[in-house]
Amino acid sequence: MSEDRIRQIAFYGKGGIGKSTTSQNTLAAMAEMGQRIMIVGCDPKADSTRLMLHSKAQTTVLHLAAERGAVEDLELEEVMLAGFRGIIP
Repeated sequence: MSEDRIRQIAFYGKGGIGKSTTSQNTLAAMAEMGQRIMIVGCDPKADSTRLMLHSKAQTTVLHLAAERGAVEDLELEEVMLAGFRGIIP
């Protein structure tokens, strides 16, 4: 398998079943194995990225866009932070 191949994994289900915890632990294990990881979390509470950023709440794209006036006014570097083992949440 080529290292350049992109894989997508989705965790879904009703609230409170451990999706955020499961995804963060799975992705941390993959990062430990040398995989490059990026998380796209859609939860307004940022639960899916909190542990990757060492319990720091990430400012949402919607919040930053509201401050600036539009999503087009944002730079990619402002919304992509490196967390545990270089994981991008």
